[in-house]
Amino acid sequence: MNDKQHTIKSPVTVSGIGLHTGVQATMTFCPAPVGHGYQFQRMDLPDQPIVVADVDNVVDLSRGTTIEQNGARVNTVEHTLAALVGLQIDNVLIKLDGPEPPIMDGSSYQFIQALEDAGLEEQNALRNFYEIPEEIRFVDNGRAVELAALPLNDYRLTVMVDYNSPVLGSQHASLTDISLFKNDISSSRTFCFLHELEALYKQNLIKGGDLSNAIVVVDRVVSEDELSELATMLGKPKVAVKKEGILNNVDLRYKNEPARHKLLDLVGDLALVGRPLKGQILAARPGHAANVAFAKKIKKKMMEANSSPVPHYDPAREPVMDINQIMQVLPHRYPFLLIDKVIHLDDTSVASIKNVTINEPFFTGHYPGNPVFPGVLQVEAMAQTGGILVLNTVPDPENYTPYFVGIENCRFRRMVKPGDTIIFRCWLLAPVKRGIAKMKGQAFVNGKVVMEAEMSAAIVRKDA
Repeated sequence: MNDKQHTIKSPVTVSGIGLHTGVQATMTFCPAPVGHGYQFQRMDLPDQPIVVADVDNVVDLSRGTTIEQNGARVNTVEHTLAALVGLQIDNVLIKLDGPEPPIMDGSSYQFIQALEDAGLEEQNALRNFYEIPEEIRFVDNGRAVELAALPLNDYRLTVMVDYNSPVLGSQHASLTDISLFKNDISSSRTFCFLHELEALYKQNLIKGGDLSNAIVVVDRVVSEDELSELATMLGKPKVAVKKEGILNNVDLRYKNEPARHKLLDLVGDLALVGRPLKGQILAARPGHAANVAFAKKIKKKMMEANSSPVPHYDPAREPVMDINQIMQVLPHRYPFLLIDKVIHLDDTSVASIKNVTINEPFFTGHYPGNPVFPGVLQVEAMAQTGGILVLNTVPDPENYTPYFVGIENCRFRRMVKPGDTIIFRCWLLAPVKRGIAKMKGQAFVNGKVVMEAEMSAAIVRKDA
């Protein structure tokens, strides 16, 4: 799995009809900054409102997942989101001039092709994974539906479906590595049973449904009169079917294509959690309603974990900036360069690491019998961390120098000693104005706050 966040290099557009609304729409994937996530923008509505792809914005689950925000709806988002997750793209603005993404061929494959044509671009920030900490389970006994997420340092999914049908029967599909999504899962098409088709039509759904973008499973003998009615419903001169099989005798791309498509839908629906996941996902008879209920349980756990402000630090992961990259930005050098790596950086926040070791020169004279990391140097290390953040607000940071110009409400909570690893976290309290940044900072050791302060910094051009 990718460690760094990714967007696309340039905008790319697809067009087509919406499955349920039947409305022709053009959808443009656009590059987006670090931390942006997935957002839709309804270009056809007044003020062009944004709809964030978030499980809390789900408003309808009638044969697809519909989200709504700011008075704007986007129908059937799951195939679009599945393509983005499958390519490990984190940040995209999706401009849409209609109520529903085009259904294309009923799968995610054509979205994958378009995104790959645009090109993927690595961004200077680590992906903000949510790692499943313990078993999370959703059960709907009435529908014999069960989904579970288990801890795993990877993202794997297994789906089982059982339709009690002589055509489909019991099927399984698995995705053992997200990099296999494109070849193994993305081309699996949406489907429904013949007995569902008329009901969906009467519910004013599948207006854009066509035998070129959906599989219709026929699990009973159909009369010629029924076939004529189906042809009229689908706008076709004629439809045919074997005794039991697929309407118009369309060939399946895989024997278990329906199960693979259910896995595709699950990937797309779980994208609404809002962060890339690490875990083993097991699903028995999933559907959009169960997927979204499951996603809400995962997000609830995630938000409870987020109540702690301590940034997650995994020493095994590649940092956003190593010491050489830090020295390209900050003017400080030994013995006054006091941060070792940057582990997070976006438009409003930053986190860094300082490894405190006994061989640092100040320990010679600072409480030599009981060495303590000087508080004033903790402040300086935090200021350097904040300097990285404010320099990130200009397009050419190499031409600027950050200066620490003020400090308020500074508190030292615990002693820091050799052997400790300090995690510094700074975030902007307001947008940078006239080169002045106001920020809050905290320092943590072993999950405990050891120091905090509010700081002001100025960034000044080197040639000023």
